[in-house]
Formats: sequence, C-alpha cells, structure tokens
Amino acid sequence: MRQLRIKRIYEPRSSDDGMRLLVDRMWPRGVSKAKAELDEWLRSIAPSPDLCKWFGHRPDRFEEFRARYRAELTESPEQRSAVERVLRELEQHDVTLLYAARDPVHNHAQVLLQYLEEHRPEREG
Repeated sequence: MRQLRIKRIYEPRSSDDGMRLLVDRMWPRGVSKAKAELDEWLRSIAPSPDLCKWFGHRPDRFEEFRARYRAELTESPEQRSAVERVLRELEQHDVTLLYAARDPVHNHAQVLLQYLEEHRPEREG
C-alpha cells in the first residue's frame, strides 16, 4: 500500500516524499516555488476561508474545527473533487501533504490525513 504522510513545507524534501502536494489555501510565507519542490498546489482541498478564520489556530477550537472541516470535505463539491484527486494519486504514488501551520498537532493537514486514510479504497493482497 502506498504511503500517505504529512509534513511542514519548511522541512526539506526527502527521498520518500513521493508526490508532494501543498494543501494550504494561501502560499506559505518565506518559501519560494523552487524551494517548495511541489508536484501540485491543491488549494481547493484546504478548509474554507471562513472556517480558517473562525478556527484561528486555537487548540481549544480544534475538535469543533475537525468536525466542521470533515463536513466540508464531504459536502463541498470542490473539496470532494480534490479528495478524489489525492485518492487517485495514492493508487500510483506515495503522497506527502504539505502544510505551513506551526502547530504540528492542531492543524487541517492532520484532519485531512485521517479523512483520506478513512476513505482510501481497501486493497487486497
């Protein structure tokens, strides 16, 4: 089974990253396009601007943020399409989801990772 992982975009590329997808809606500060070494910028999979603003990276709001973001991933046609895109890539490649948030625990990439893992097709073998 292909590997799916997350890492901060500020960390250097590693040989096991596979396909590198930026999953933030805004470009991260201080990172050039060349240094990012992205395969794709999937803005549409990120939480909506309104949800990001409400969350404000506050750990005390994380559980509610998780529920709201998961609802967006299921209900928004744009986000659902992006989820399906990542799941298709996972059939062929390892995938690393890149994010810029400072908090490695309370961020949308953690929620997205779990959501994608739950929605991966089962592979026999």
